[in-house]
Amino acid sequence: MERERFEEIIKNYERMIFHVMKSLGIYKNREEFYQTGLIALWDAYQRFDGEKGKFSTYAYSYIKGRMQTEMTIMNRFNERNVFPDDDFWEIPIDENNRLPLELEQLHSYCKGLTEKQKKWVIDTFYYGLRVQEIAEKEGVSISAVKKWRSGAIQKIRSNLEEGILE
Repeated sequence: MERERFEEIIKNYERMIFHVMKSLGIYKNREEFYQTGLIALWDAYQRFDGEKGKFSTYAYSYIKGRMQTEMTIMNRFNERNVFPDDDFWEIPIDENNRLPLELEQLHSYCKGLTEKQKKWVIDTFYYGLRVQEIAEKEGVSISAVKKWRSGAIQKIRSNLEEGILE
């Protein structure tokens, strides 16, 4: 009996739901807001007290208030969460986006360095590794890598002072 009565109310007030959606400027997620309107209509139907006024006025304010609350929740969510559009996912990302010239320029500073000192220069300035990471990668102690570093720095300074490097 109550279900049949509510289906009749839906027929009578469905246009009101669409009117509220239009008045609030809802153009996205229309199906969700329609469902919100139906739920608000059901709640208004359940809570309505006939002695306090007309049902249509009560239902209108109830539906509009519920939709405004839902809009506020959605807007807060969208402000706090950024979702890249589909084009973002299609852009190929070059993991090795460094130019070969950078590596070539680093090699020019390695004149006169031992192979281990060259490894320190390249690993530090090209790959961005720390002393500990280089030690783990090469299977040596941290102090060994620090020795490579100090030797490389001395040799590079010496080359710069002598004019070997520009």
